[in-house]
Amino acid sequence: MMPIKVRKALENKKYAIVGNHSAVQICRWTKSSLNGKGGCWKEKFYGIESHRCCQFSPAVIWCENRCLHCWRPIEMNLGAEIGKIEEPKEIIEGIIKARKKLLSGFGGNKKTEKRKLKEAQNPSLFTLSLSGEPTLYPKLAEMIKEIRKRGAISFLVTNGQNPEALKALEKNKALPTQLTLSLNAPNKTLFHVWHNSLRKDAWNRFNKTLKILKNLKGKTRRVIRLTLVKEGSEKGKFKELSNMKPEHVKEYANLILFAEPDFIHVKGFKSLGNSRERLGYDKQPFHEEVREFAKKLQKELAKNKYKVLAEEEKSCVVLLGKDKKMMKIQKNKI
Repeated sequence: MMPIKVRKALENKKYAIVGNHSAVQICRWTKSSLNGKGGCWKEKFYGIESHRCCQFSPAVIWCENRCLHCWRPIEMNLGAEIGKIEEPKEIIEGIIKARKKLLSGFGGNKKTEKRKLKEAQNPSLFTLSLSGEPTLYPKLAEMIKEIRKRGAISFLVTNGQNPEALKALEKNKALPTQLTLSLNAPNKTLFHVWHNSLRKDAWNRFNKTLKILKNLKGKTRRVIRLTLVKEGSEKGKFKELSNMKPEHVKEYANLILFAEPDFIHVKGFKSLGNSRERLGYDKQPFHEEVREFAKKLQKELAKNKYKVLAEEEKSCVVLLGKDKKMMKIQKNKI
């Protein structure tokens, strides 16, 4: 059960709470798209529509990890046990209803494109990545099937701490359209510092997930995401902490080659939200630095035919993969 204090704190951050453990929020790229300023990098890379992307979570403030770079309110983290849960259909319907209410204010904005606002009422993409760890929700398979029934795409982003949950998705034929695994530390030592996990066997769990990702080849679109943080120039507890030092390139490459994902997102950290209290603006890499790191990583992966497929400077992200023709999501692949 979510404490009233936590609920109010999330609502102050413009989350719409649905039931006891779920939430939705309007992404800034959805807002940008509605106002005719362009969509996010996922629109450019994968062909999805930012104004029709519903970013939500069935476990909004529950997670095993307290990642240093996370801009969500991890300080209010309620752990890894959600407790009493609601049904998937009930949650999805509640999410859509809450999202419509959040969007209602855009109707009075002269800059809002009316066509897009009307289309936004019916999400074509549900991204389970808002906050918390979605694989902690016990009925995730049923939830993804519910999304599929609506003819919508599903993106699932996970920290890799629940490999059995991913096995269950495969067993129940409920794999998402795209499965993204966050790989923010290239070795065991840095992993424990970076993620502050509640799990004592966090590194082992993560490596089991890497193996599962490998075995899901051809069954879902598989992505590994790196969020890069550079060494700082200012005073602070984490001034020298970085996951993008030269020696990390080969370590990342070894993990990626083991999992053999379809795509790799190499992103730069942004000091936003709650992360500003841990990592300042001086820890943000410039796009040129992210591009340079991505190219070094690509060289290590070249024997497996990975190459730079695309990049988006305003989002500080570079996409690696093997085949540019695979980038756009086909309707029959949801």
